[in-house]
Amino acid sequence: MEAAVPRVTLRNHFAQPFDSAIAAARTCYSSHIISPSEITDKQRSTIGPATFQGGHHTVYQHAHFEFGLENVSRHLVWNFLHGHPFYNSEQQSQRYVRMKNPEAFLPPIEDQAREIYETAIDRAWEHYRELSTMLEPVTHEVLADIWELERKGSPQRNKRVQQQAGKKAIEIARYVLPVAAATTMVHTLSGIVLHRLHRMCHSGDTPWEAAQVVDEMVARVKEVDPQFFERVGFEPLAEDKMPETALGLAASGAASAEFDRRLDGRTSRLVDFSPNAERVAADALRFTLGLTESALPDDEALRRLLDPSVNRYRLETLNVLEHAPMMRVLNHVHYTFLKKISHTADSQDQRHRMVPGSRPITAAYDSPDPDFLTPMLIRQNAAARSRYEQAMEEAWTAKGKLLALGVRPEFAQYLLPNALSVRLVESGTLIHLMHKWTMRTCFNAQEEIYFASMEELEQVSAVHPRLGRYMGPPCVVRIGNAYPVCTEGSHFCGVRVWNNFPDVERRI
Repeated sequence: MEAAVPRVTLRNHFAQPFDSAIAAARTCYSSHIISPSEITDKQRSTIGPATFQGGHHTVYQHAHFEFGLENVSRHLVWNFLHGHPFYNSEQQSQRYVRMKNPEAFLPPIEDQAREIYETAIDRAWEHYRELSTMLEPVTHEVLADIWELERKGSPQRNKRVQQQAGKKAIEIARYVLPVAAATTMVHTLSGIVLHRLHRMCHSGDTPWEAAQVVDEMVARVKEVDPQFFERVGFEPLAEDKMPETALGLAASGAASAEFDRRLDGRTSRLVDFSPNAERVAADALRFTLGLTESALPDDEALRRLLDPSVNRYRLETLNVLEHAPMMRVLNHVHYTFLKKISHTADSQDQRHRMVPGSRPITAAYDSPDPDFLTPMLIRQNAAARSRYEQAMEEAWTAKGKLLALGVRPEFAQYLLPNALSVRLVESGTLIHLMHKWTMRTCFNAQEEIYFASMEELEQVSAVHPRLGRYMGPPCVVRIGNAYPVCTEGSHFCGVRVWNNFPDVERRI
């Protein structure tokens, strides 16, 4: 194993972030826009603390900082950096980038514990490489059938299928990699969010690593403008001051069993919704446009809102829904789901930041027995499944050995695999769920998120058929209304999904 040492660089930043914030505050009470060059030292000392401590934080939101984060763990990204909606990230993909070498976060453990940890990381990579090799012929066979290589084969087509087979193999094999695996990303935050991360760096699953990374982020900002933290700000909350700590974490397995019972065999189960959603949406549209019910009855109102043949907003690949006055009425329609997906799938699912979820503290669901999800192609292949389950058993055994040695659960949990079950509650309004379902019912979407989205659409259509009937992937929305039908271009999945959605079968 190669120990990944976190590295934080500041790629881009505002020239005068602190003075710009004070100038913005002063502009609120001025007849003209105040320039940062007009700010005096007295104003820095008075207006800065007064606005910050009084909770008037929008002035610190103007300045943004673009960081390069290298060698941070995927667990840190999932539970802390992406645990809130106020960021932008472009992260190295495990779906499409082969993880050649065992590079992972190394917590501050020593001697026997460190040996167990490093051996477990190396073993996870061995399983990853072996599964990648085992699965490539399987994925190639499925893709060759989809793309009809026997009948339509050509050198270019054959090469494309071979490349896609390799990518699909590593996409599935990555489930055995540990959540400690190192990742690299471009991560952009506003100034106030960086202050909040600094305050909350000891929260969640990875307080030690988070504190190291956030301290480096703050240090990089201080190098370009020391005032941004030295004039204002709060010290980090201590771990023992977190309300979650006071509540305690049961980790008995009872919550997992109760959650799974309530799922009733589903990946995602609808548990709450706006009961009068169709009527409320129609009313809101009429009130937005100044129309009466007789002029725009409910059925026609919902058609005008959602039917892509009459509403060109549905055909925009640039998501403009929140900028369209008529589409904002969909903010009044709300759905809540219980959902169980893997750690790696949820790492992608949570990027739909306008469909927030309350994600578990991993320690609260810790179990001595493996608790994981298995991708479709591994379930269908006996040899791959055997190797996969061996990897799961080894990961939980190594984690258990660390706990028996007295290693903090925070550090032992880094050995858990991407396949780890994540149980969450997720809610969203139709305006944002519609965008998510459009993107994630495409066959190119991650497998688990695809199936969860299809279940969600099925359940929403059952309670609100006049809304659900207009939902589907881009090709279904665009057929007969826009060209090209598939928006994925050279990444077309090879299946004419629009011909028989939602009954079309996904095979890979």
